[in-house]
Amino acid sequence: MTRRASQNPQRRERRGHRPAGLGGDRVEGRQAVRELLLAGNRRVHEVLVAASSSKTSQRPSGIMAEILDLAAELRVPIKELSRAKFDNIAVTEAPQGVIANAAPLVVHDLADLVRNVSGGVPFLLVLDGVTDPVNVGAALRTAECAGVTGVVLARHRAAHVTPSAAKAAAGAIEHISMALVGGIPNALARLSELGVWTVGLDIAASNTIYEVSVSSEAVALVVGSEGRGLSRLARQRCDVVAAIPLFGRLNSLNAAAATAVGCFEIARNRLRN
Repeated sequence: MTRRASQNPQRRERRGHRPAGLGGDRVEGRQAVRELLLAGNRRVHEVLVAASSSKTSQRPSGIMAEILDLAAELRVPIKELSRAKFDNIAVTEAPQGVIANAAPLVVHDLADLVRNVSGGVPFLLVLDGVTDPVNVGAALRTAECAGVTGVVLARHRAAHVTPSAAKAAAGAIEHISMALVGGIPNALARLSELGVWTVGLDIAASNTIYEVSVSSEAVALVVGSEGRGLSRLARQRCDVVAAIPLFGRLNSLNAAAATAVGCFEIARNRLRN
C-alpha cells in the first residue's frame, strides 16, 4: 500500500477541501459526475479527466464516454490532465479518473423540505452529528433510493457534502433537497410544529423499528452519530424512539447501515398503507 492510499480520506478533506456551506462543489468519481451532468440542476464549471497511461490512444468507453458526451453536449469545458497532476489535485482516494467542479448545492429552509414536496408526503432524514463523510454519502444514496424527499444536516460538528460524501452518494445529492440547521433538537421541535412525526433510532429503546407504524403522515427518521448515537436532547424531542434489533455479537451498526434499515422499513410501511 502506498503512503497516499493509506491516508484517511476524512483527514485529507479537512486539510484540502472543506466546504463553507453545504458543499457539493467538487464531485469526484464516474457515477457521481455522470449524475451531476444528467440532472442538470446546477452549473458545472469544468470536467477534469486523467490522461490515459496507455500508449495507444483509444476513445474512453462506458460511463467515461457518457460523461464526455454529456459535457460536450452541455458545453462544459473538458480538461485532460497528466496522471500525476490529476492525482495531486484529487481529494478522494479513488476519483476514477474524473473530477467535476460545479456550483455548490443549494441550502433549503427547513420549512421548504416539508412544504415543497411534489407529488407526495414529506419523508425526511435527519442526521444528528454524523461526522464521517463516507457515512453521510452512503446515507444520502440509501435515502434517495428509499424515497426520502429531504435531508437535514447540522451546521456545526457534522460532515457536509465533501467530495468523499458526494462520491459515496453516487449522484443522490442531485435529487434530494437538503437543509442546514444550527441545532438538531431545535430542528426537531420545528418539524413537530410543521406536522412532521419524528422517529429516532436508539439502541436503548424498548420498541423496535419493526413495531413502529407509519402510514401516510409526514415523517422524519432521525439517525445519531457514529460514536454516541442520538444526542440526549434530540432523543427527547423525537415523538418515538425505536431500536434496530441485533442478533450477533457486536452491539451497534454504523450510521449508514442504520439509515438503510430505518429508511426501508418506513418505505415498506408506506407501501402497505
